[in-house]
Amino acid sequence: MAEAAKPFAGRTLVMRVDDATAGAAVESTLVQDVRFLVESQIRPIIVAPGADAARGVVRAINRSANVAVRLGGADAALLPQGPDGIGTVQTDLLDTLLDAGYVPVIEPTTFSPFSRDETVALADDVASAVAAAVAAVRAIFFYVGGGVAHPETNAIINELTPAEALVLADDERLSFELRATVRAAARGVRQGVGAAQILDGRVAHAAIIEMLTAHHLGTQVTGSIAFAS
Repeated sequence: MAEAAKPFAGRTLVMRVDDATAGAAVESTLVQDVRFLVESQIRPIIVAPGADAARGVVRAINRSANVAVRLGGADAALLPQGPDGIGTVQTDLLDTLLDAGYVPVIEPTTFSPFSRDETVALADDVASAVAAAVAAVRAIFFYVGGGVAHPETNAIINELTPAEALVLADDERLSFELRATVRAAARGVRQGVGAAQILDGRVAHAAIIEMLTAHHLGTQVTGSIAFAS
């Protein structure tokens, strides 16, 4: 596995964890996976579903490796509010932390100089915006359903193009949560992210398997593969 990680050394991976994965962080392999990625010189960024989850993930990682740092949208104006949601991500602080070997764990909030409080954003949108801003080689979205189920057959779709994913993101037969994830994955890929995966983060070593092997645990959104209707 260490050999498989070499082509990704120096590249950035964004992981959007969900509540299920964050809640199981102590018992799951997420912490081991993060440690392996850091030791392999792969630069992970974690986007948490909320403030409490971010604190929990930071505590879980720092019990074995003092590398996790919790950030909010106001920290170094990381996630400024834009007219339609998240503005231009300010990556200087992320780059500084990643270069020093730290793992940023981001709360999904945005910052405005005209407001006293941060505004809660969708974690999916934050992950997509951050992944695009740092030119991530992968964006991984943890989802308890394990992938995108075809709305007619209920079979997990192996791969989608961004265009196909955006069509499914408007299909109300899918849950609101999944539609938001699919839309964010598609937008990230369209903005230059190498590929996006949607999978169950509670699966043992899910991030490493999806990052470093040809086996897809869930659904991959990438440039050119079409799915059968």
